[in-house]
Amino acid sequence: MIALTKTVVQTLAEPQQLDSIDLHDSKRADFLQEVIEGLEDGILILSQTGEVIHANASAHRLCCQFNQGNFNQNFLPPAIWNLCKSLLSSRDFFSDKLIILSDEIVLDKSIFFRIRVRLLDLDGFELPCLLVTVENQYESMKNVALTEVKKFDLTPREAEIWFLYKSNYSYKEIATKLYITINTVKKHMKNIHTKRQACFVVE
Repeated sequence: MIALTKTVVQTLAEPQQLDSIDLHDSKRADFLQEVIEGLEDGILILSQTGEVIHANASAHRLCCQFNQGNFNQNFLPPAIWNLCKSLLSSRDFFSDKLIILSDEIVLDKSIFFRIRVRLLDLDGFELPCLLVTVENQYESMKNVALTEVKKFDLTPREAEIWFLYKSNYSYKEIATKLYITINTVKKHMKNIHTKRQACFVVE
């Protein structure tokens, strides 16, 4: 488990909400706002000085998790701000190309996130902003595993084992977590792989 500490980021002005940006069509702006707020991924728009221009609900929740329960507009998780600084310092070398930097934050075996940052050139801003997306890899992987459970017609016990296996648990760790023997885990995994192969043959 890694401990994330708060990094102070200087802000120069009051944060500007996305819906206050001058957009031509207010209905379209409202629609886009609803889409952004409804995303499972965290979306942060930052100035190049680290000012939070906008953070959707998921970003607030995830940043609170990174900052051990607190998310203040003047604080960003160090992993996010360090990635932003890396992008800003490297753009001189690749000024004519779109650069997207990514990194992972691992809190523990079942809580890990992919951070992506890129420059975003918005109308109404003199300088490009930073678009940061935060994907909860665990939740994404869980959704994939749930789809596979249905697709391969796994039993509830097979589903438990498959999910842990997809979460990078070893057979021994799965056995310990579920209070079963390693041989039982192996037997279930053999059944799961048989069902998967049968599914692929049918396709």
